[in-house]
Amino acid sequence: MAWQFALTRLCGAFALAGAVLLAHAADPGAPPTPVKPVTDRYGDVSVNDPYRWLEKAGDPRVKQWSAAQDKRTRAYFGKLPARQPMFDWLMKQASASSSAYYNLRATPGRLFALYNQPPRQQPMLAVLGQDADPAKARIVLDPNTLNPKGTTAIDWYVPSPTGKLVAVSMSENGSEDGSLHIVDVATGKEVDKVIPNVQYPTGGGSLAWREDGSGFWYTRYPAASEPAERQHFYQQIYYHRVGDDPAKDVYVLGKDFPRVAEIALDARPGAPGVIASVANGDGGEFAHYLIAGDGGIRQVTRFEDKVVAAALGPDGLYLISRQGAPRGKLLKLALDDLTLAKAQTIVPESDAALEPGGEFGAGNITLTKDAIYLREIVGGPSRVAIYGLDGKPRGQLQLPEVATVDEMTVMDDGSLLVAVKTYLEPPQFLRVDADSGRTKATALRQTSPVSFGDVEVVREFATSKDGTRVPLNIVRRKGLKLDGSAPLLLNGYGGYNVSLVPRFLGAATRLWLDAGGVYVIANLRGGGEFGETWHTQGALTNKQNVFDDFAASAQYLVDKGYTSKERMAAIGGSNGGLLMGAVFTQHPELFRAVVSTVGIYDMLRVELDPNGAFNVTEFGTVKNLEQFQALYAYSPYHHVQDGAKYPAIFMATGETDGRVNPMHSRKMVARLQAATGSGRPVLLSINAHAGHGMGSSLSIRVNQMADIYAFLFDQLGITSPLQ
Repeated sequence: MAWQFALTRLCGAFALAGAVLLAHAADPGAPPTPVKPVTDRYGDVSVNDPYRWLEKAGDPRVKQWSAAQDKRTRAYFGKLPARQPMFDWLMKQASASSSAYYNLRATPGRLFALYNQPPRQQPMLAVLGQDADPAKARIVLDPNTLNPKGTTAIDWYVPSPTGKLVAVSMSENGSEDGSLHIVDVATGKEVDKVIPNVQYPTGGGSLAWREDGSGFWYTRYPAASEPAERQHFYQQIYYHRVGDDPAKDVYVLGKDFPRVAEIALDARPGAPGVIASVANGDGGEFAHYLIAGDGGIRQVTRFEDKVVAAALGPDGLYLISRQGAPRGKLLKLALDDLTLAKAQTIVPESDAALEPGGEFGAGNITLTKDAIYLREIVGGPSRVAIYGLDGKPRGQLQLPEVATVDEMTVMDDGSLLVAVKTYLEPPQFLRVDADSGRTKATALRQTSPVSFGDVEVVREFATSKDGTRVPLNIVRRKGLKLDGSAPLLLNGYGGYNVSLVPRFLGAATRLWLDAGGVYVIANLRGGGEFGETWHTQGALTNKQNVFDDFAASAQYLVDKGYTSKERMAAIGGSNGGLLMGAVFTQHPELFRAVVSTVGIYDMLRVELDPNGAFNVTEFGTVKNLEQFQALYAYSPYHHVQDGAKYPAIFMATGETDGRVNPMHSRKMVARLQAATGSGRPVLLSINAHAGHGMGSSLSIRVNQMADIYAFLFDQLGITSPLQ
């Protein structure tokens, strides 16, 4: 076929370039990297891979190469006079910040929360009263005392319905490989045997207690004794009775789920059962099951039904559906007949998109005794709409402009604690009166030593290659002159229906702004900022739209006089790291420097890893002809060109990353160091005690932030305000 002939010629050209020109135009000072070409065939297409050997993490040669790369990177930072003062200042600001409370869960008379208390390395679990007064908070579990090195982290927790016990998943070194501990809230002591294999990226982990607190349903992965190909897949639901041997726990559901199932369990007070929300990998398809208190199971929705969230209330089952409504509508089913075809639409689709909720789409529907609260998103900022249980509108919560709400917790008196975040103010919880709908401040608010009183956030729009308008959140000091001289840092993500919403920018951004910089967050396609259509336009074979959106955003900022290409940098992580790799290989002239953390770069082999298998419903697979073409067309590793004048590049990864294999960073750095013709450095930092970022200690996080900004200041020629 014609496409096969053309693509074969294209692939052959890349393979030839790699074989003939690899020795030319190297990054000065980079450790030598042997080239050991391997050729793969995809149908009639041959693809060359010069650094396949770097995929073997346990190989002593790979460890030596990694150590040499990290040594070179540490030597680079050791010579920068701004780097140590940055670390010291950032750690000082973190230590001077007040405790930050989040992930609230209420039980009768009690309120549980995770909270940071710098300079302690890890968040802790605390219990408060329903008055939410942090002055009365008591520590239930402190990982910092369990492991003084700060490498033990809480993945998640769920208190029992009475609040007497709490189930906690904990993992080591940022691995997210969690085991379950049952803790007595009064004493802080463990009261049951540890249950292993309850949490792992990307499938995560979840738990829901029986109403009487005698046991719980939980997610579990195959034991380490099972075949390797099953490890980290085939998540299933089991039931554990407190005090029993976990080896005797009862299988409940999941043997028929997809290999890449991601399960979230949701139990609510007064509701007759537990909702199991099952994601089909990371592409946004969900099925929902009702587990009744007597053990009966009923499937309510299937993947093709396009229901993305479900919540069980005492008077019905509420569902967010995108069937014929890409921005979402709210359905309601009677408890005595859970036939989806009989669902009533009580909130139709509107101009805003209903957020599906948390990572598994189970957290957006908040129910009180007489009201429904729904989080809606409009291009990035969010709002909260209020409805009666019959769907009649009751207005919206009063929130700051350009804000986001990501938690709503119902208290004993029917009031709500609502987490509000903005770019320029530390996060806070507001209490919403159930009767009047009015909000008032609570003591659950963070304070910061940095202030943004001289800063403003403006929303502007770039125009992408196909005419799509892309929102930009531009953070700048008031009175900024648009003469093209300001250094600018552009951030983006664009994937998995994940929206980049307002978050407090903190000390590092304050440092950047004080140096005259501008910080910009682009709301790219692939996210959920405008609903499912916005997501699908940046997924699977449409992924190139995300990169076009980002490139158009960069060009817009230059054209409007915010910066110049020599003064502009880009930053992204994970899927945002893929974004970085795709954009600087397609447009090496756009940026002077790029920071890319825990990124994905070899799109032809990503699905061979456990996490990559979960990504197939988002990215596609090389086994599908059309999807292979799309993957190969933008795969960053395969589009590095010898002699191209790439920007200065800093990549960072963690050895325990279970979400993105560190081999992507190793191979991409090796290829870039051999190819770049700009004379600018390509640096790799590898941390043995970090993973994808979740669970990293405070010192690791501050160290990486100091690295990032010292690198950017050096490469863009910025004088640090700390010097």
